[in-house]
Amino acid sequence: MKTNTNSLTILALQKFKKNTIGVLSFWFIVLCGFVAIFAYAIAPDSSSNANQMHLEIHSKKPGFETLMLSIPSKNKTEQSFLNKLFFGSINTNIEVPISEYQMENNELNYTTFPQNIHKSISITSFQNKEISNFISKRKFYLGTDKYGRDLLSRMLVGTRISFFIGFVAVFISLVIGISIGATAGYFGGKVDTFIMWLINITWSIPTLLLVIAITLALGKGFWQVFIAVGLTMWVEVARVVRGQIMSSKKMQYVEAAKALGFSNFRIVFNHILPNIMAPVIVISAANFAGAILIESGLSFLGIGAQPPTPSWGAMIKDHYSYIILGKAYLAIIPGLAIMSLVMAFMLIGNALRDALDVKS
Repeated sequence: MKTNTNSLTILALQKFKKNTIGVLSFWFIVLCGFVAIFAYAIAPDSSSNANQMHLEIHSKKPGFETLMLSIPSKNKTEQSFLNKLFFGSINTNIEVPISEYQMENNELNYTTFPQNIHKSISITSFQNKEISNFISKRKFYLGTDKYGRDLLSRMLVGTRISFFIGFVAVFISLVIGISIGATAGYFGGKVDTFIMWLINITWSIPTLLLVIAITLALGKGFWQVFIAVGLTMWVEVARVVRGQIMSSKKMQYVEAAKALGFSNFRIVFNHILPNIMAPVIVISAANFAGAILIESGLSFLGIGAQPPTPSWGAMIKDHYSYIILGKAYLAIIPGLAIMSLVMAFMLIGNALRDALDVKS
């Protein structure tokens, strides 16, 4: 029996590998997952939430370059390596865009950009270190947003929100959906009637409105959105699991398990569920994409991840008016990111459906 299962798994994997679009989507999702985990190590602006503002250089086009003077702060916060890696560094230095500078009489004279205001600062402010260590040429590969923050860094850190909400939402939906669907499909009768009544009521409520209601009840925040989205996506999983179990519980291997005296819990979770996971996996991929879209919509409405946490939906909200101001890329770039990640999950879902289809 174990050999057959392994052979079917290998066959499904071989069929999946032949689907070029599915494989490319898989590696794109892996890349996004890597970026989500190590965003602060990759991002040019490694400050917490990539929130280093430079209002003087707001809304600059991609490829913009300028000199950046970093004035050290006396207040320093010690951080461990792991804390910096996963939560960003706490940058207490004051960063000033400048156009030119020179040393004169133990003072650093510089000209601010783009106002061309001449200022000076004593070299003692730099803790007697080499001045060149505090002046660097900064390039903004995707330009800056309306607050002068590095758009590339915000996009990279924002991947974490969109990617992780899919995992959390799908995990919650699977736990609730499989439990409720399995109970309804296996026991039937009044239990099934009650659960189907609950499913139909939940199904009749528009998803976005239900998410908004749960979000407002739990409060605005990072994890509240994750939980709210997960609590609205279990219905489809429950319906699929219920239907699969109702057709599978009459199979001979289930009758044999009952005859051996196995408990209902063991029969459902050890014998039936492993044989009906193919459609559940496919619907989980679709739910992953749906969770990203819902979170983006909530952030666009202002009830998703709250500032300064970077979210692709919030970026579109902040910059959609720039479309008519000749700087449409500020809204188009996060929009393309959402579209690409959602499409990747939908394509991998289609590839998994074809690979797990026993009739093909």
